[in-house]
Amino acid sequence: MVDGTTLAMGVAGSKLEKALGDHFPEGERYFGLENFGNTCYCNSVLQALYFCVPFREQLLEYYSNNKNQGEGDENLLTCLAELFSQISSQKKKTGVIAPKRFVQRVRKENEVFRGYMHQDAHEFLNYLLNKLVDILEKESHKDTNEVVSNGPSNGHVNGVKPEPPVTWVHKNFQGILTNETRCLRCETVTARDETFLDLSLDIEQNSSITSCLKNFSSTETLNAEDKFFCDKCCSLQEAQKRMKIKKPPRILVIHLKRFKFMEQLNRHKKLSYRVVFPLELKLSNTVEDADTEYSLFAVVVHVGSGPNHGHYVSLVKSHNHWLFFDDENVEMIDESAIQTFFGSAQEYSSKTDNGYILFYESLTADK
Repeated sequence: MVDGTTLAMGVAGSKLEKALGDHFPEGERYFGLENFGNTCYCNSVLQALYFCVPFREQLLEYYSNNKNQGEGDENLLTCLAELFSQISSQKKKTGVIAPKRFVQRVRKENEVFRGYMHQDAHEFLNYLLNKLVDILEKESHKDTNEVVSNGPSNGHVNGVKPEPPVTWVHKNFQGILTNETRCLRCETVTARDETFLDLSLDIEQNSSITSCLKNFSSTETLNAEDKFFCDKCCSLQEAQKRMKIKKPPRILVIHLKRFKFMEQLNRHKKLSYRVVFPLELKLSNTVEDADTEYSLFAVVVHVGSGPNHGHYVSLVKSHNHWLFFDDENVEMIDESAIQTFFGSAQEYSSKTDNGYILFYESLTADK
């Protein structure tokens, strides 16, 4: 008997191939991912990452360099690399793949994702990227230790502990924020840098990504109980604080904080606010004040009225075409349809499919 899902996808797949016709990109693969009981949060993030081309290329390179490792060395990185390799090497152009091994590994490594409950796609993305960084740093540390095995046993050179390596995950996703605090008495500015793999932005009704970023970098006055201890004045002083982007990342991931804890309800509420996210974004709240230009290539969409239930799908740009991925199903969509995922201008709306995580790629090639 033919599986109904496979049959449906066969029809949808051939429909997609027909729609693209001679424009089907050379060597590209468009595969839906099977859902293993509420794993849409995982599938939607995987599709966004697969179509993050620099990330995909480096992951496939990692796979080709490490595929002869033994079974005992399996981890989240090897499972993800194997999955991406499986998709990219399919003979067919479209179809469905079951990311079973990867999902099993996620559940084995993190009990949060073990059950069949609805999970948060942003939490999963955060967990995945940080886990990949951990694995790559450990591997790099192991390699360094092997190189300096004739030297100090702790891997320290001249007694100095080496800086953690900059992995290819960092090179793609990591940016640097600088937190500037200016004492209002002596005018001394104290700056503290911190790295980020994504930016979580508070949202307002009828706003845009640009206005959310402006609010993120707006000046805040520290006074009353919030006074700042100024090292130069050696006392608590009123101060002004603001956050700026010191080094914009190659891939800018923006998380819209659509789930807000309502104290009077004692639960999280979903904000379906209309937040416009442009196809081309200029990042102007940077330290250098030079605009960094970005192009949107993926959106993870949350469908549903609350945080504990619902569904995730993703919109992805590939070779100037936009595609809609909903677990096993893949179809083409018009670029103009992207705006239907901005959110609703009305307080109560039946339209609940809203952009939740946005992926932008820098148009500055020398990053």
